[in-house]
This record gives sequence, structure tokens and C-alpha cells, in this order.
Amino acid sequence: MPDERMTGQRIAAAEQKLATLALAEQERDDSHFWTGEYYNEGMDGSFDKLKEECGVFGVFGHEEAAALSFYGLHALQHRGEESAGICTTVDGSDFFIHKGMGLVKEVFDNDRIASLKGSTAIGHVRYSTSGASLIANAQPLHFQFRHGHIAIATNGNIVNAEEIREELEEAGSIFQTTSDTEVLVHLIARARGIPMEDAVKPALQKVSGGYAFLIMVNDKLVVARDPHGLRPLAMGTIDGAYVFASETCAFETIGAEYLRDIEPGEMLVFDKDGGMQTDRIAPIERRAICAMEYIYFSRPDSDLDGINLHAARKRMGVQLAKESFVDADVVTGVPDSSISAAIGFAEQTGIPYELGMIKNRYTGRTFIQPSQELRERGVKMKLSAVRKVVEGKRVVMIDDSIVRGTTSLRIVKMLRDAGAKEVHVRISSPPYANPCFYGIDTPSRGDLIASSHTVEEIRRAIDADSLHFLSKDGLLSAIGRVPGEYNRGMCTGCFDNDYPTRVPADADSCGC
Repeated sequence: MPDERMTGQRIAAAEQKLATLALAEQERDDSHFWTGEYYNEGMDGSFDKLKEECGVFGVFGHEEAAALSFYGLHALQHRGEESAGICTTVDGSDFFIHKGMGLVKEVFDNDRIASLKGSTAIGHVRYSTSGASLIANAQPLHFQFRHGHIAIATNGNIVNAEEIREELEEAGSIFQTTSDTEVLVHLIARARGIPMEDAVKPALQKVSGGYAFLIMVNDKLVVARDPHGLRPLAMGTIDGAYVFASETCAFETIGAEYLRDIEPGEMLVFDKDGGMQTDRIAPIERRAICAMEYIYFSRPDSDLDGINLHAARKRMGVQLAKESFVDADVVTGVPDSSISAAIGFAEQTGIPYELGMIKNRYTGRTFIQPSQELRERGVKMKLSAVRKVVEGKRVVMIDDSIVRGTTSLRIVKMLRDAGAKEVHVRISSPPYANPCFYGIDTPSRGDLIASSHTVEEIRRAIDADSLHFLSKDGLLSAIGRVPGEYNRGMCTGCFDNDYPTRVPADADSCGC
């Protein structure tokens, strides 16, 4: 057994190295507590994980549009726990909307669903990446103009939103929210001499970033995806109606059949007579779907561009084992997003896979407490080590990413406290060194530990016996996508600073 005194000294030294990062994290979390805002801790219950951007779901031509949207959004709950909303219409003359702060099941009940009449619906689950955590920013956003109604739901982020907003405000526009999505509404509403539905395309051509839009304009539904395909959006069918979702797992939930992904730069317009028009906002400039969708965000039972996420993550684990074998007794994954990669790592190495950590699925959302001691208890409340599995063992701990490093330190400590003799950390992605500008809430570059520390420095900081990240080439190979290929490219800006669009030159983060 390791010397307990030396182990304590090692952990204390590692914690000291992370003091600056932990202080910045605590200050941000305390501000959420004191303002009464929910702090979304991510589905894995850790405090420095990347935050899911948002999820959208839409229905066109089904008499139970609201109910289907409820179940679809419930399947997408992992993409946003902060707020939920659904907007419906019968014929475009009356819009019915309900939204609120909290989970889908907290915001909606049978009476609420029954009040949302119509065969067209758009829904949204949100984690705020642009705009504060307020009911005013909950989506779908709905506005009524002299030319009719418009409601909009989006997954992603408009990179040039601030620039456009300033121009619109100078021209007299009055914004009702702090959400970047509202700039598109104003661009549509200010169009002169054409119906609002015809103004959607030129408005989309003025915005830049990563996005998937569902827009109800009077009696039409407009579906659009950014020219790079950064954010996912799929189309399916059920009972002759069309459905749309950020992930295909939502189709499985409602019994819909997957048809295809919306193409990058594609815009579809559905009218009340059931017609569908296909148009393009722009040609595909550089296909670049977000790498983190494959690594972490999307559910393992979803498919992206025909690639199953569980299978892709398992291949990441296999490749990680090829690149960084270590002699050990057990392999375990941080629940839930890392389990697939851990299984792949175990199968490749022949080291047994075990449930070395268990997540408590009944803690729900919590308020961050203004003390580090209570924050540490919060981690233990949501994640615990299985002592009989790890005690006296050399453990390989698989995780999908390291952001600030503070949570990795806590998990390593948790395993050591449970008696692990050695803890070898393997990460199924490259070092996350750069912020995202396309709808993922990331810390500023200075708070990303990989932006200013070597792998060896990170290893010492999290007190691991060894640490290895999956190479970028290994990641792309495991997923089955190759940079530069017209149909197979990915956005890896968070790893290599190579962004597919222009980003603010002086920006340190996405401004979340």
C-alpha cells in the first residue's frame, strides 16, 4: 500500500498547482448561487465539464405536434437542463406557446400540452451559451409584427451577433432579450417589400457561426443549418408528418423513421398545403461538424451522418489503448459519456472493464454552495468510487476530456481514497486548449489547463501516475472523418485553433 503521508503530500501539492483555476471556477459558481441562477453541472455531475449547447425539436403536419415535441425534447434533455419550451400553431394566425425554467418534465404537464394546439410545433431545451439564464431568453422566442407571427428555436451560436446587434440598435431596433438568436428575428422583421418567410434566407446569409434553426413564420416552417454543418440537425417522418431533431435518439423515442441529415447550408420551407421547397443559404464552404458531438455531447444511441456514437466512442477507446497501453488491473470510465471508450480500451488491452465509479442519477439539479468544502461534497454526492473494485488495484481511468483540471484531480483523489494503488488517466480526445465560438459554453482560454500546461504538468496537477490524450489523427480515424474531405471534415478548433469561420480576433472565449 502507498505511504498515506506521501499520498497526502502529493495531493496537497497538486491542489496548490490548481489553486488559481479553482479560485476562478469558484468565483464564477458563487455568482450563480448569489443571483439565484441554476448552474448546469452537466449530465455527468462534474463541475468543470463542457456544457451542452441546446437541443431543438420540430414537427410539421401532425395533429399531436405538441405531445410529440414533449417526448422529443425529453430525449434531448441532456443538451440543456436550464429551460424548455414549445410553440405551436394551427394555421399561422394564432400561435400557442409555453416555456419555463427547469427540466422538460417540470415545465410541462398534460394540461399544458393540451393547450398547445396545432399540427406545427417547434421546441427547445436550453443551456445558456449566449445570454443570461432568464425566462426572457428561454426559447422558442416568439414575436408578433404587423406582418404576422414568428417563433424561432436554435442550437448554436451566432459569432457576429454583437456586431449585428449594434447596427440594429443604431437603426432603432429594441431588443427584448439578451439572446444572440434575437438578432435574426430583427433582420427578418426589418425586411421591406417582401413577406417575412421570404426574408428568412437573406437574413440567414448575414449571420455567421454554427447553428441549426427551426423557424415558424406565419403558416410556414423553415428549417436551416449553417454552411459548415457545425451543429447537427436531422429529419425524420412519422404518420406522414415531418419531424426534426438535434439528435436521432429523439426519433427513436417517438417511433419516427430517420430520413436524412439536413445538409450544411441547406434551408427547407414547408407550407400549409404540405409542400416542401429546398433551397440553399450558401454552398458548403468547408464541412466541419463539431468534434465534441462525437466525443461527449450527443447520446450514445444517436447517429451523426450515419456514424453511431457508441461505436465511434468505443473505437476511440481502442485507438487510445494502441497509443498509450499501460499495465494495469482494471479499466473504468467516468459515467456516462466515457463508458463506451472505456469498454473499447479494455477490449483492446485485455484488461478487465469494471464499474469503478457509480453516478447517483437522482441528485437532479443543485445550487452551487458558496464554499469549497460543500462543493467537494457535491462531487461525492453525484459520483462515488466502488471500493471493492479499485482497492489495491492499478486503475486506468478513462474520461472524455479535461477542461480546467479541477474535476480530474477530485476523481483521481476519490479513487485513491478508495484504495487504488495507481491511477492512470487516459483521455479519449486531444488536449482541449481553445474556446468554442459555436454554441458550447467553454471557459476562457486562460482557464483551460491545456492551453498553458504540458501533458506532464497536467499529470502532476491532477496527481495521476500517468496521463495520455488521444491524438487528433487517432480521433479522426476512430470517428471515420478526415479533414479536408468534402463530406467528412470536422471542426477541431478546440484542439488545434483551426476554426472554420472568422472568430473575433480579440476574443478569449465565446462570451458565455
